[in-house]
Amino acid sequence: MPHHPETDLLDRVSVQDGRAIHDPATGDLIGHTAECTAEDLDRAVAAARAAQPAWAARGYEGRRERLMRAAELVEENSEALARLLSREQGKPLNGPNARFEVGACVAWLRATASLELAPEVVVDEPDNHSELHYRPAGVVGAIGPWNWPMMITVWQVAPALTVGDTVVVKPSEYTPLSVQALVAVLAEALPEDVLHVIPGGRDIGAGMAEHPGIDKIMFTGSTATGKAIARSSADNLTRLTLELGGNDAGIVLPGTDIAAHAEDLFWGAFLNTGQTCAALKRVYVHDSQYDEVVDALARLATATPMGNGLDEENLLGPLQNQQQFDIVARLVEDARASGARIVTGGEPATDLGELFYPVTIVADVTDGTAIVDEEQFGPALPVIRYSDLDDAIAAANGLDAALGASVWSDDPEAAQQTALRLEAGSIWINKHGGIHPMVPFGGIKGSGYGLEFGVEGLKSVAVPVVLTR
Repeated sequence: MPHHPETDLLDRVSVQDGRAIHDPATGDLIGHTAECTAEDLDRAVAAARAAQPAWAARGYEGRRERLMRAAELVEENSEALARLLSREQGKPLNGPNARFEVGACVAWLRATASLELAPEVVVDEPDNHSELHYRPAGVVGAIGPWNWPMMITVWQVAPALTVGDTVVVKPSEYTPLSVQALVAVLAEALPEDVLHVIPGGRDIGAGMAEHPGIDKIMFTGSTATGKAIARSSADNLTRLTLELGGNDAGIVLPGTDIAAHAEDLFWGAFLNTGQTCAALKRVYVHDSQYDEVVDALARLATATPMGNGLDEENLLGPLQNQQQFDIVARLVEDARASGARIVTGGEPATDLGELFYPVTIVADVTDGTAIVDEEQFGPALPVIRYSDLDDAIAAANGLDAALGASVWSDDPEAAQQTALRLEAGSIWINKHGGIHPMVPFGGIKGSGYGLEFGVEGLKSVAVPVVLTR
């Protein structure tokens, strides 16, 4: 039997009597995950709290040295991590998927560790010199999702460790092995008890939200769960960063060179097979170019290979879990029943496996249809026709979800004017979903609050202190 790179990592995190984890592409058993208890969580929080002062006392330079070493270790284990991620999450190795995700972990670790929060002079007058200083928040609870489990864990862990916090990670119950393997690699470069991982069910996440020993919660996931965390943490006044669901709109302005932008439009919607919070979820196209956009997206949909993520040629994979598959199938069927035109896809790809759904372009659909108004979080994209730009902007802003949005145009001034009228935490022009470790990222309205990345991300896991003399 061949020895695969991820085997050694699996041996480190898989337990004999734990809960079985299966490959969503094949149904094959990958390994077994531990299921922690409330007592395990208490012990982890207590250990992290005890370790935090010494970690903070190392200063930025001392912590940076360890985090840069952690990035090196992730890079050294990148192929094993990517293969395990592909098997557990379902995403292909290539394209904007598993290898891309592990590479992003390395890049974010290095970029974040290079930063620090220096004191800021806010007033300098003869009788008042005031400075804003930042201290570590303490213990950070990081609750992550199943769609980008490794990358989002690093988004949460890297800034917290950089400023001197210690961290307890709770991975999604759908992708626990990937995150446990990543934490095992990171922990090799860190002092004992600075970083813990507590796999388990929703009870562990709920326990973290209400735990009095956790000073800050970072959560990425659904709006409903984010609201529950806010309620559960209220008695402790726990600081929160909530990156919640998105139903990102894109607007294609008339006169746009569709051929030049079609591929970016496609991948803005279908990176990670559409399972991305800040993916393009609905696109509004002017009458004059509606058919051209639909046809261009349909050609790309039929030409992009889908299948088992370990096959090097595939760029699209399965839905990660049955619940998400059912949501996508339901929304497409509702659109069909409502009179929409299913241009590509529209039926489960049972020849590939139980959780595969082909890229589905839904045309001649209107606002008010479920596939437009609800977040599909999968490989189905509604394309909505408009004739008046004001109406398109109003429709784009009409939903409570406001994580990201985009404008597509070859007229820079018109694109910017339109972009500034959209309500979203991030607005892209001629791209969608592109992120950078130094550019703040976060949602508004029902998509949450708080910023991640860059200096603003460091501030979110620190406590401001004003010193005046």
